[in-house]
Amino acid sequence: MIPETDSAQPSGTRRRSKTRRNVLFAFLGLFLVAAIIGTVFVANLARSFDSKTEHIANAFPDEASRPAKSASDAMNILMLGSDSRGDSLDMAGAGEASDQRSDTMMWVHIPADRKNIVMMSIMRDTWVDIPGVGEAKINAAMAYGGVPLVVQTLEGLFKQRLDHVAIVNFDGFKAITDSLGGVQVDVPLSFTTADDKFTFEAGPQVIDGDQALAFVRERYAFTDGDYQRVRNQQLFLKAVMNTALTPANLTNPVKINELVNKVAPSLTVDSELNSGAMGALALSLRDVRGSDVKAFTLPTLGTGTSADGQSIVLPDDAAIAAISEALSNDSLVAYMRGSGLG
Repeated sequence: MIPETDSAQPSGTRRRSKTRRNVLFAFLGLFLVAAIIGTVFVANLARSFDSKTEHIANAFPDEASRPAKSASDAMNILMLGSDSRGDSLDMAGAGEASDQRSDTMMWVHIPADRKNIVMMSIMRDTWVDIPGVGEAKINAAMAYGGVPLVVQTLEGLFKQRLDHVAIVNFDGFKAITDSLGGVQVDVPLSFTTADDKFTFEAGPQVIDGDQALAFVRERYAFTDGDYQRVRNQQLFLKAVMNTALTPANLTNPVKINELVNKVAPSLTVDSELNSGAMGALALSLRDVRGSDVKAFTLPTLGTGTSADGQSIVLPDDAAIAAISEALSNDSLVAYMRGSGLG
């Protein structure tokens, strides 16, 4: 008996088998090419982020003065807004006194379930106890002791630990907006900026980078000044996320590359907030969309005057204690709903 070989199979069977193998090899080839391109893209993106961002030399205070690390996977990030970079920001990052003041301050909470992003704005004139200084406006902490003192002040206020710090130069708002091709903002009330360069009518409108910069900076046009500026900053950031967190952008390598390359130069971050940490965080937040981003302002008791005659924002100690507990229990979203804050 002659053993069966491939030559003994019908020619049609051999052709079909060969075709299937060729199709399989073609798919494997495409997969490998895509994987190589994807790896190169991700590597280039990581290099771009790490090389273009600036790093805070000393973002955190001494470990002995800090709250213990939480066992939860929730994350807290301090985001500060600044109008300048250079030597004064380097000094602030090193923990030295400087002329820097953190006029925009947000505590960003990312719950362990990664279903939301919560941004809590803190009024810059809030009267608090600054360690080693005494009572002062919270934005003065940067001038007295740089970024580490800001972190220490906030961690002491809420009795919770901050995991990362990011300082955004205001030019970054312009870069973000332009890289997204404009952002639609629902302007709550009409106003003209103090320099008369821009007028914003109430209602939805698409703004470009220059308009975005003016929108987040303006406070003199409003009767309640900084309160409305904080609300506008929250509104703008939510609008950015509504625009950025869409399938069209998230699956577009060119758009992602452009966004990172334009925004990274406006960021100064702690040494551990590198491309690896950012990539892992982005992956964990892959299902979050603009509607999942929540924002509120730390409740206060209004304005007042300090013993030395300064106009200040009076802290609401009861609200601070409740938020501290909500952060501890990873229930900040529930706290917002229960307090009518969002």
